[in-house]
Amino acid sequence: MKTYTSDSCLRLARRVNNRKRTYLLVNPLQGKHLPVSPIQALEMMKTLGDRLAEEFPETRLVIGFAETATAVAAMAASCFDKRCVYIHTTRESLPEGSAIEFREEHSHAVEQSLYCREMDAWLRETETVVLIDDEISTGRTILNMIDQLSAQFPSLRSKRIVAASLLNRVSQENQNRLAAEGILCRYLVKLPQEDYTQAVAGFSVREAAVPPPVPVLAWERLPLAFCDPGRGVLAFDYLDVCRRRAEALLPCLREALGPDRRLLVLGAEECMLPALVLGAVLERQGGYAQVRCHATTRSPIGVSGAPGYPIREGWRLPSLCDANRTAYLYNLDHYDAVLLVSSRGEPAGLEALAKALSVHGCGARYWIGGSV
Repeated sequence: MKTYTSDSCLRLARRVNNRKRTYLLVNPLQGKHLPVSPIQALEMMKTLGDRLAEEFPETRLVIGFAETATAVAAMAASCFDKRCVYIHTTRESLPEGSAIEFREEHSHAVEQSLYCREMDAWLRETETVVLIDDEISTGRTILNMIDQLSAQFPSLRSKRIVAASLLNRVSQENQNRLAAEGILCRYLVKLPQEDYTQAVAGFSVREAAVPPPVPVLAWERLPLAFCDPGRGVLAFDYLDVCRRRAEALLPCLREALGPDRRLLVLGAEECMLPALVLGAVLERQGGYAQVRCHATTRSPIGVSGAPGYPIREGWRLPSLCDANRTAYLYNLDHYDAVLLVSSRGEPAGLEALAKALSVHGCGARYWIGGSV
């Protein structure tokens, strides 16, 4: 099984306008803030899942945290038994009375929700519940969610609870606090207790820019829908459907894209796994000069040209999921074609995204998505 280290999985960036936590741990292999080979990203996520499935094979419920860990948790959940349910928290609206709400206190958007209409049934079928985030620093968000969830579903307290992540920098004191609540910690990389606030203090950063009014190419719709794991799915089936639908697009894409092109597959905020899976299918089939994946995000991160700083360029855009809020796209580059993957109907903000792509001379644009 592949070994990961802080050198391969950690870059430090500075947040913008966030006094609670000034730094952001950026994982260059995760396919969120930085473009990455989708095969490498999914391999890392599967490594976490394989380790968890080996130690906790009885798991039938995995909960991921939005927005950054939606793909991490989905891929990891697919490594368990085919009966394992995967669901992720969300910052999108859910039907009234269908969810619990909790706070991610250090975040740019603190409110999170978890759909719970089938939670009683899911808890009856498992002895272990695995919670997965991209990184765990204090465990406070996990405790906040468990407090709210167990208040409504007391049977959760009788389950073994595992808090898993790619990166873990939980202090011994906080680990003891989690252990006192019956929560085990598992991770790919254990980070030392360093002062990351001080580490990013010396970076002079600027905010992401608004795309200029430049001529844009139109988007072409490729009709393909993905299910929404924010309401709960069987994890193995979800991954399988993503793969089969990506493969179904290949004949159309081969004709449209041509060989030896640089391709970007871009996820829309929480919709990350379908984009990574499509990217991996394209990367594996060969014939392209390069395939890269990352996603838009609600995280406002500072931009800097300082040596070693990970976020060298950024665009501020209307969210693809809700035109009334702001999203960001970092480290965009030149690509011959861009494939945007969304699971929530026709994206908002397509024109602004097209302007950012035009600045980089990106070619053909395709929107793939919708929900089922």
